[in-house]
Amino acid sequence: MKRVTGIGGIFFKSADPKRLGAWYREHLGLEVNEWGGAVFQWGGAGSESGMTIWSLFGNDSDKMAPSSAPFMLNFRVDNLDMLLAALRSEGCHVLDDTEASDFGKFGWVIDPDGNKVELWEPPAA
Repeated sequence: MKRVTGIGGIFFKSADPKRLGAWYREHLGLEVNEWGGAVFQWGGAGSESGMTIWSLFGNDSDKMAPSSAPFMLNFRVDNLDMLLAALRSEGCHVLDDTEASDFGKFGWVIDPDGNKVELWEPPAA
């Protein structure tokens, strides 16, 4: 079974997400959207091959909970249900909740250092 197929997103907290987003826009050229993040299309704008999201959250966000880390990685996966089952059988700390939306299916595992890792199965094309 193929496990991780790419980086789906990088999320982190900031005391002032708007200020930090403006810095990334001005100095690194990120096209930070109103929702606080940027989208990197694999293969360039309009490409159907995939994307990676970069996004900021306020320090008060619980997006990374139960981890106390100020960041979370999101990895693309081919089959979320199979991977979560495999991780459970390997003794990993898999969070019980999963989500499904128009954006795909999401599940989470906590790594040995206590970092929350998001696993994302994009919707079928």
